[in-house]
Amino acid sequence: MRLGQAHIGHAPSLLGILWAFTRRTAWLPKVRSPFTDLRMMCAVIRRGWVRVAFDGVWPVGFIAREGSRIHALYVHPDARGRGVGRALLQEAKAQARQLDLFVLQQNRRAWAFYAREGFAEAGRGTGAGNDENLPDIRMIWHAREAL
Repeated sequence: MRLGQAHIGHAPSLLGILWAFTRRTAWLPKVRSPFTDLRMMCAVIRRGWVRVAFDGVWPVGFIAREGSRIHALYVHPDARGRGVGRALLQEAKAQARQLDLFVLQQNRRAWAFYAREGFAEAGRGTGAGNDENLPDIRMIWHAREAL
């Protein structure tokens, strides 16, 4: 597996990874159109926020990060359990002294993943600040040297 910077040509593959979760998760409301997702993906790629994990030539996961804030981390279902998410997160950790993110409370798998990776719960919200309007958890990671 190798990690690299996303470019606009990766957008269709990255949307496929995103939709493999968002479009197939029964409890997650569908709040954006495919066109809106495409616009958002292109915007974050252009801003330089997106790093991609490749298995050979194919993207299998991505992280969207703006400074210390992780906006998204998705791994294709066929690549889960192979360290893809961990590799993307480790790279982000190597570049920051602190990271934070929001995870939906119903997404127990993601919540457990971040906890295993050293993130701690820093508060809970009603969902007023996320697109899905679902209760969320703010999680923070601090580099050991920073503590």
